[in-house]
This record gives sequence, C-alpha cells and structure tokens, in this order.
Amino acid sequence: MCGIVGYIGEKQAAPFLLSGLARLEYRGYDSAGIAVYNNGDITVAKKKGKLAVLSESIEDGFKIKGTFGIGHTRWATHGEPSDVNSHPHTSMSGTFAVVHNGIIENYLTLKDELTNKGFEFKSQTDTEVIAQLLEMYYEGDLFDAVVKTTARLNGSYALGIVCKDYPDTMMAVRKESPLIVGLGTGENYIASDIPAILGHTRNVYLLENDEFVVATKEDVKIYDRNKNLIKKKIFEVNWDVEAAEKGGYDSFMYKEMLEQPRALRDTIHPRIHEGHVKLDNISMTKEDIEKFTKISIIGCGSAYHVGCVGKYVIEKLTRKPVEVELASEFRYREPIVDDTTLVVVISQSGETADTIAAMRDAKKAGARILSIVNVVGSTIARESEDILYTWAGPEIAVATTKAYSTQLSAIYLIALYMADLLGTIEKDQLDKYVKALYDLPDKVEKVIEKREEIKAVADEYCKIEHAFFIGRGTDYAAAMEGSLKLKEISYVHSEAYAAGELKHGTISLIENGTLVVAVAASKNHFDKMLSNIEEVRARGAVIYALCGEGNKLIEKKAKYVFYIPDTEDIFTPSLVVPPMQLFGYYVSKAKGLDVDKPRNLAKSVTVE
Repeated sequence: MCGIVGYIGEKQAAPFLLSGLARLEYRGYDSAGIAVYNNGDITVAKKKGKLAVLSESIEDGFKIKGTFGIGHTRWATHGEPSDVNSHPHTSMSGTFAVVHNGIIENYLTLKDELTNKGFEFKSQTDTEVIAQLLEMYYEGDLFDAVVKTTARLNGSYALGIVCKDYPDTMMAVRKESPLIVGLGTGENYIASDIPAILGHTRNVYLLENDEFVVATKEDVKIYDRNKNLIKKKIFEVNWDVEAAEKGGYDSFMYKEMLEQPRALRDTIHPRIHEGHVKLDNISMTKEDIEKFTKISIIGCGSAYHVGCVGKYVIEKLTRKPVEVELASEFRYREPIVDDTTLVVVISQSGETADTIAAMRDAKKAGARILSIVNVVGSTIARESEDILYTWAGPEIAVATTKAYSTQLSAIYLIALYMADLLGTIEKDQLDKYVKALYDLPDKVEKVIEKREEIKAVADEYCKIEHAFFIGRGTDYAAAMEGSLKLKEISYVHSEAYAAGELKHGTISLIENGTLVVAVAASKNHFDKMLSNIEEVRARGAVIYALCGEGNKLIEKKAKYVFYIPDTEDIFTPSLVVPPMQLFGYYVSKAKGLDVDKPRNLAKSVTVE
C-alpha cells in the first residue's frame, strides 16, 4: 500500500525523497507528496496522479531546498484521490507535517473532538487527525506529543513526522504497518520498504510495534512508549540494488517471470540433502507432527491459491486433514484451532494485514505457526515459531509470479519433510518425489523458453471480455491462479471453476467464441478432463489446453495446446502456472496496459 520515505543529512532532501518514492511505486498509489524543512518552515508539495507529475512540478526536487524531509505515495482509503487528500498532511498552524501508512479506525470520533476545539480540517483523510492531535498535545516536547497522539489512535499506522521547531530531528513510529530505519554516515533514513533506501545503505533497523524513532543526521535512537532506550540489532541487507531494477527488461513482471527457474533453485536445492528434505529454521520433530490433528493454511490472493494446491499435496503425502483459509475470513469467524493445530501462514511481504491478524488469532488459540515468507525480518517471520524463507529475491511487480512459484515449492518441501518423518510414503516413492522436485527448476525453464507460443495465442485473443479456466484437483487449484493473473493485469473478466461442476450452473455461461483455458496436466484426471472439454466445446467454446507431453489425444478437442514436461502429478501446478502468467502478461501488453501497476491494486496490502 502507501509508501513512506524520510531523509535527514547533509544532502538536499527533495531529490532523494523523489528517488526513494520511485523505488516504492510498485506498492500501488494514486498520489504523491513531500514535506521538506528549511530555514524555520516546512514546504509541502503534493499532487494527484503519478510521481512524475509531482516531480515535474518541483523540477525533480531542486525547486525545494532543505536537507531534512519526508515523502509519501498514497493509496486512497479515506477520501478520493486529489491534491488535497494527498500526503503529507499538516497541522492547522503548520507546525507539523505527517506521512502515514495504515488506517485510523477512530478518526471520525477524533475529528469531531478536534473540530469542537476549533481545529479546521482541509482533507477527507483519517491521517489529518494525526497532525492536528500532534498540535493539540504539543507543549514544546516533540516526543511527548507523539506518544500522547499515538495513544489516542486505534488502528494501524507507520508515521514519519517533521516539526518545524525541531530542525535537526525526524521522528517515526510504527504499529501494525511496516517501517524500517536506514543507517548511513552523516545521514539516516526511514522507509516502508528496503528498496527505497538500498542504494544508500545496507544496514537497517527492523521496527517492532510501538517503537519510536528519534533520528538526527548523526544518530538514531529507538525508544519504547515510556522513553526507555531500546537496543536494536542491525539487519544487513544481502541482496543488491540490481535485483530490484528492471535490468533491461520492459517490465518488472516480465523480468520476474523469467527469474522463476533461478528463484526455484535457490528455494529448493539447498534444502535437499542425500535424498531427504532438510528445512532450515524449522524445529518441528516427528512427535510434534504426530500431535497435529489438522493443518490450516492461511493466505490472501495468490498465497491462498498456493494453499489450495497445498491441501491436495499435504493430505496425499501425510494423510493429515488440511483446511485452506482466506485470512480475511478466518479472523472474522470462530475457527476451531488449538494446540493440536499447525497453521501454515503464507505471505510474500510478511506484512499482509489480514494474514498477520489471522496468525495472531491462531497463536492466541494455541496453534503452532509455520510461516512461508519472502521478506527476511518481516512481521510474520518475526512472530512465527518456524519460518521457511522462499529466497525469491525482491518482487516488485504488483502481480506476483516468482513469489507464487517459490511459495508453491516451499509447500512441496514441507509436505515431503513431514511425510518423510511420519513414514507415510514408501522410500522408493519418496526418492522419486525428491528427484522430481530437484529437477523442477530446469523444467520450469523449458516451459518459459516456449513463451512465443503463448504470445501468439494471447495476441489473437487480447480483445476477449470473458474467459474461463477449468481443471480438476491440483489442476483446478492452479487454474485459480491463472484466472487471477489474467483478470488483475489485463482487466478481462475471468473465473476458475472445478471442471466437474460445469453442469451445476457454470456451463450456462459458455457461448460461441468463449475462451476456456483447460488445465489438464494431471494424469489421474486427464480422461475426465477430456469429457469436460468436449462439454464446453460443444457449446461453442474455444479451448486452450495445457497438458503433459505425449497426450496428443487432446489435439482433437482443443484449438491450442501447450505441452509441459513430464513430472510427478503433485508438481504439475509449478509447470502450468508460468504459461498462464505469461498469457495474462501478453494479453495485457497487447492491450497497452501497465503490467507492473494494475489499476486499483497494491503490492503489499497492509490495511484491511
């Protein structure tokens, strides 16, 4: 969601803030702004629209002087996108400027209170109440005003704060929204994500809830709410700037799709030793696993779809019952979870708000938490008993590709690890699975090499308005992700259905020329899928089939066929999803859309 960046040092702040915000554009936003302190005053510049609009209006930042400031890219939650509703927001007298990521749930009550006390509001946002509260509580001590203000806030927030009475001090605080501190020499930084500052430092502090940052150009101190100094461990970022750049590709999404074989090797290969899966940062014993009466997998969006595949794979290999839960639903019902439940939490960023809340609810109920995350040191990673990092590297495009693929491989690793300990599969079958998993990155590479085949179909059908994806078992779970990729970046109405359910209503939507992507990779379901394909073909559908090599019979049913390399059935989702990712990408490109920044979407969903 919203991006935050802050700088205090010797250099001009505005150009730095703009460059930092540019590195956070992947998060999704509808407006941008900066506030810079200079000679006893705070200069604010903010504009609706892309960052380039703001940058042009202030001559790439050189129009605004000052060596201390904060910046923001906003994704609207309260109030329409506009110049006025953009961040930073200032207090009535102009003493404070604030940037905020999160949602203040009690802002209307606070706004009424402040209005009754004579404060005047300019925007429709929840954030402006923070600036006004700071002014109300300010009696010359900035820290006290921030502590008193945040004590009144219900909800989530990461805040960057400038006070014109404190020309040498930048303050920040977080609660339930991500925020980091970058440590430099003669300059220091805050940001909502590492890429914003990676070109300037590799040393960061990862903030916990209710930690208050007091930063000068020479020093950073972190305190708790009672002004007790906190000793923080420096986290060193071990990936390079180039990993977060396009590297000559036309989009981050295209680059990240092509990075999938490398990412899969990094996730899988170090964890296979002498025919067995060995998981780092996992302390579960055989006795622990035997105690679990069920496994719940929790995620949102693509992470949820990973869980849908995981249900089939884990149940098959371990014979443990598995539930797959949307995090946003899990937290608002009364799930049956206790100390005999393993909860597998999946999140690329490790900061997904609904997933964090669901994880915490499960922990309170006694469940053991195993997280699959990409971002080291993220909230979910820090609060989990067991962590399996995907090592996908930074994923910038809003539509996930390599993060999904590596999360899926992590699920395979977990399933094989547990099955091996439990003894629920025979040794010869375990050997086959482990070898097939080890070989998976090479086979994904072969799939991606055939991308021109996919582009040809996408170019022909780029003007479609509706599409349907069908499959059975793990093919259906993979179809859900393929459908999501098409709709989120090309704005084509697309739905995924279990092929066996077609006759229960869905087939009424099929008409002459309707595109149906039929995922038929599973050998166990191939014959049944042929029947389902014939059902929709008889109603005029155009069939684009994805299936294993050698199944030439499908060419009699489908207009287009994409063949994937042979592998074990449980791993076929890893081979059919990349072609569907590429299909959505090529449709979007043919329509002239921005694949990296699809409308209304954000990379890291840090609010409900």
